[in-house]
Amino acid sequence: MSRRDAVAVLAGLAAPLALAVLLVPFRGSFHNTDAALALILVVVAVAANGYRLAGILAAVSAALWFDFFLTRPYERFTITRREDIETTILLLVIGVAVTEIAVWGRRQHAAASRRAGYLDGIHAAAQAAASGASPSALIDQVAGQLTRLLSLKACRFQHGAAGLGQPARMQHDGTVITARQQHWDAGAEGFPPGTDTELLVEGGGVFQGRFLMTPSPGARPTLEQRLLAVALADQVGAALAASHPVGQG
Repeated sequence: MSRRDAVAVLAGLAAPLALAVLLVPFRGSFHNTDAALALILVVVAVAANGYRLAGILAAVSAALWFDFFLTRPYERFTITRREDIETTILLLVIGVAVTEIAVWGRRQHAAASRRAGYLDGIHAAAQAAASGASPSALIDQVAGQLTRLLSLKACRFQHGAAGLGQPARMQHDGTVITARQQHWDAGAEGFPPGTDTELLVEGGGVFQGRFLMTPSPGARPTLEQRLLAVALADQVGAALAASHPVGQG
């Protein structure tokens, strides 16, 4: 849990209670549905963080303290009027619904940020190739990008090598096959354990070499990430085909 999320959890627990206590001296002068609306605003503010636990705790806290402080009989977790029961239930339901919307928005924002990072990686590799950077510098750059992109433990390039050591292989459509030519669900299970995974590099229709990737435990690269890895490797292949013949290290 991040510090931001921890603060949101504390706010979810404390903010509805604090507001309900503040409204106690005035509860006889306004309808308690107005108080419920004020509590919903607090729940929305907490849920906007996009952390599900904090939003749900805020919704539950708001419903409980609305019942305890702002519905008759006061200072008891008892509701006698049907209208108050409905208001309490709506307060809880709306709070949870707002939380789910906020969680969805946070995920969409995170996905958009990741895609922007992916595009930056491709652009950086393409720019390095276009600027005439040496193939070895481009290889080092792409190896670093692959390490971060696929959460690898290590990544190295080998000229003119393929299949040595019987590694698994990531193909150009993003699928992964084991040394026994069996398809492997990398998105669900990560790269095959106990072995490296190779990504072959070609340029100008000629085989150039491979990136040999050592996976980190627990990493599960998505198809989108694997396809981006292929695109980055293609940048290396194009650079090698233009200026670095096969077999030269």
